Amino acid sequence: MGDPLFPGFEVLDVDVEHPQGGTRVHAVTGGEGPPLLLLHGYPQTHALWAGIAPDLARDHTLVVPDLRGYGDSGRPADTPDHAGSSFRAMAADAAALMAHLGHDRYAVVGHDRGARVTHRLALDHADRITRAAVLDVLPTAHVYAHVDRRLATAYYHWFFYLQPAPLPENLIAGDPTGYLHSLLGGWGGPLGAHSPAQLAEYERCFADPATRHAMLEDYRAGASIDLEHDEADAAAGRRVTCPLLVLWGGRSVVGTGPEDVLAVWRERADDVQGQPVDAGHFLVDEAPDATLAALRSFLAQA
Repeated sequence: MGDPLFPGFEVLDVDVEHPQGGTRVHAVTGGEGPPLLLLHGYPQTHALWAGIAPDLARDHTLVVPDLRGYGDSGRPADTPDHAGSSFRAMAADAAALMAHLGHDRYAVVGHDRGARVTHRLALDHADRITRAAVLDVLPTAHVYAHVDRRLATAYYHWFFYLQPAPLPENLIAGDPTGYLHSLLGGWGGPLGAHSPAQLAEYERCFADPATRHAMLEDYRAGASIDLEHDEADAAAGRRVTCPLLVLWGGRSVVGTGPEDVLAVWRERADDVQGQPVDAGHFLVDEAPDATLAALRSFLAQA
């Protein structure tokens, strides 16, 4: 059975294995041309990319997975250090999936949590990544090192989700659909930016308590083992060496903050370009034409 959001694409469920601990990865793939990996963020699934995938598939072979813990991919086992939910593990899943499909070198685009996985891919699997794009994020370590009242208010969920399970899980369970809508309709954009079919997919997945728990574990890893990995990279002088595109919503938390977004990324990457898009956080949904144009221009530079 195909994926109605990605007509003509092949649906895959692949068991991947790697040193970080394998899992099952659900994905769709389609198109022709150089391979391009698309990674979604929270609280979405691979359905994020449905609106712009047909255009990108005209000259790229797209691979569009659900991150581990999200959508229909596997749920990592809980461990005290949250390693199974780390960006390193998610990046290893993506690298293993691409290798399984025969893609040795490829470009990658990630939004939100998927952008943080993209950052990790460009560090841990630098020999495989030809170019990378990160959408509406600043580096995780930078965010935690520069928390102020503005950011803590806008990113309250980062700190709410860090509380020990099952407290956040139980509170969200009181009205999961209402809570999901508050996320998708916040952060600078309207709920209506997401198509009815996308919204139904997000609601289906968010209705599963195991999925919601896995999503929260992603954030718990982000504030613990992921920071340890980032600190080790900084101490070793490891940087992103492939060309990096940074896009952000001009009305998002990133876009309305005090930082020079490109300058922050240039502290961690050698070749950085980018610009804001007239949108909130969910720029792929809110401003698909502008986002697509920027991505196509960047990818065509290869």
